[in-house]
Amino acid sequence: MTDLNVAPQELENGKTISGFPSDIAPNAVLRAVLATSNDCIKILDLEGRLIFMSEGGQRVMEVSDFGAIRNCRWPDFWHGEGNTAAKQAILDAREGRSSRFSGFANTMAGTPKFWDVEVIPLSADDGKPTHLMSISRDVTDLRTADGEIDRLLEQARQNEARFRTLADSMPQMVWSTLPDGYHDYYNARWYEFTGMAEGTTDDEGWNNLFHPDDQERAWEVWRASLDTGNPYEIEYRLRHHSGNYRWVLGRALAMRDEGGAIIRWYGTCTDIHAAKELSESLALLSHELSHRIKNIFAIINGLIGLSARRFPESKHFATDIQQRLAALGRAHDFARPHSDESRPVTGDTNLRDLLREILKPYPALDENRIQLTGDDIKIDDRSATPLALIFHELATNASKYGALSSASGTIDVNARTKGEECLIEWIERGGPAIDGEPSRHGFGTKLATVSSESHLGGSIERRWLQDGLHVVLRCPLSSLRRDPTAVP
Repeated sequence: MTDLNVAPQELENGKTISGFPSDIAPNAVLRAVLATSNDCIKILDLEGRLIFMSEGGQRVMEVSDFGAIRNCRWPDFWHGEGNTAAKQAILDAREGRSSRFSGFANTMAGTPKFWDVEVIPLSADDGKPTHLMSISRDVTDLRTADGEIDRLLEQARQNEARFRTLADSMPQMVWSTLPDGYHDYYNARWYEFTGMAEGTTDDEGWNNLFHPDDQERAWEVWRASLDTGNPYEIEYRLRHHSGNYRWVLGRALAMRDEGGAIIRWYGTCTDIHAAKELSESLALLSHELSHRIKNIFAIINGLIGLSARRFPESKHFATDIQQRLAALGRAHDFARPHSDESRPVTGDTNLRDLLREILKPYPALDENRIQLTGDDIKIDDRSATPLALIFHELATNASKYGALSSASGTIDVNARTKGEECLIEWIERGGPAIDGEPSRHGFGTKLATVSSESHLGGSIERRWLQDGLHVVLRCPLSSLRRDPTAVP
């Protein structure tokens, strides 16, 4: 390292450096500092030529022989704007001003680095600069980190812009909250629907838009999701910008970090008002049709009773017919579409009991020509209606064209579980011979297919064998009964 002498311990005014050990020469301390520092400390003449470079500076600049670059112009080591800044820094220092800049310069080994540089004038007693000191610090890693932060921030801005564009293009209202439920984002559809000014429904302001009868219920469901992290789903009435309340379906899911902690909630509100009105109209129509069909059953039942009184000898026959009509009415009640309020099965029941109820109107059941075998499979109200519709349709067709149209025909119904699947077989024998699959399928057959696929999430297979129809219904066990351990 080039030698650099410093002033003795005693200063020119006769005072000593406060606290400096008397047995240590300042030269030794300065050399140690210059050797261990990772700053590149240089002394330049007033023309900017290199006179001295610290040992630590030579190390960080990857200089193997300082003599090879002594008296070289320091600005020549800089590139582009750094070269211009270095020249200006020398001019400023010659005028007695310190300056600072940053830029790129390669080490002597060709390693590109980014430096933070300060240039300081070193003045004589008269205050005029005699030399310049340049202190360069390698900040390449910091600049790389800053660049990565800038890149991530820009990526986040782009992702947010894409999310907002996607959210605003959706027909649903989209919203988002902090982990504690604080609403801080709504898409354009929300403000279009509600007519509210942007930002006025943040935090808890959104609750004021609920129908008064729905507010407490909606809050309870939302609080439960916040407490448990479970998905949020509820139907409620939301005030439209017209002033009317419309039914919407609210849903939300929690977004979690790698440790499972909730970091944000994302939700949607879907306008279901028209669909709900249509559903209510269809339910009312279905109820009315069912009521009229039951009235027809009652009228027929009454006529049979009147005839039995006129002809006492047919009393037992009439009673049997009346019982079967009553069973047919119950089977019809299972098979027709239902709302949550009108559904005849609540809670768990047994698949075999449901099938027995559906097949009661047919004498073959009492004559043991219909056999119900297999596992004891639990079902609930969700699956009872589609199952009743399917087997009511099969029984009706069997009585008109299949095994039940013959006095000796039989039907075996076997239900069993296979892993996570339920398998139900309907096997007819002894009816009229079958030539093959019908060329046309009626509405009931199509409805049974829809019930098995859409409502039960399964499949139905029909084989028209010569001896009789063979039907196989497959569906997940999970579609037959809600999970009793699930949190409501």
